[in-house]
Parts: sequence; structure tokens; C-alpha cells
Amino acid sequence: MLNILSAAAGAGAPPAWIQFLPLVGMGLIFWFLIIRPQMRRQKEHQQKIAAIKKNDKVVTAGGLIGKVIKVDDDYADIELAQGVRVKAVKNTIGDIIPPAGKAAAND
Repeated sequence: MLNILSAAAGAGAPPAWIQFLPLVGMGLIFWFLIIRPQMRRQKEHQQKIAAIKKNDKVVTAGGLIGKVIKVDDDYADIELAQGVRVKAVKNTIGDIIPPAGKAAAND
């Protein structure tokens, strides 16, 4: 009986780095399920914004739909209705609406 107790006491605690494995695992899961896809969507959005040109139909982050009249480095002039023009920051443009004759890319 004494040998069993001394063997169990001699085994000791596991190394400290093993205690951090669950935290590292959770960090990796968090990275692959949340951070990485979000970075990919952000990169795609930046590419869309960089490709905006005159006469594109766009949707702003506020939900307004209009046609691009003029594009600068940081701003886009958008015509919401005939004679109604606004200047929007390019990063607030949410999406580009494909022309009516073409199907969306995911269809």
C-alpha cells in the first residue's frame, strides 16, 4: 500500500505547458472561425470599393440606392434621384448592384 501512495506522489503534476493547450486550442478555433473569415470579407469589400466606377449602381451603408456620378480617392458622388446628388465616403458604400441583365455572382 505504501508503494502505491509513493508512486502516485512521485508522478507529480503535468508540465505547465500542457495546462495552456486548451487556451491555445480555443485561440486557434477563434482565429479560424471568426477572425480569418472576417478579414477575408473585409478584403473583398475593399476590392469592390476600389473597383467602383462611374455609372455603377450602389447601396450605401444607410440603405440608399443610387448611381455613381463621380469617383475620387476617398469620396463618390451618388445620384439618388434626378437632381438629387450626395457625396459619400467610399468606405460607407456597402455593395455594388449588378446590372439588370446579368445574374448575381452567387446564382
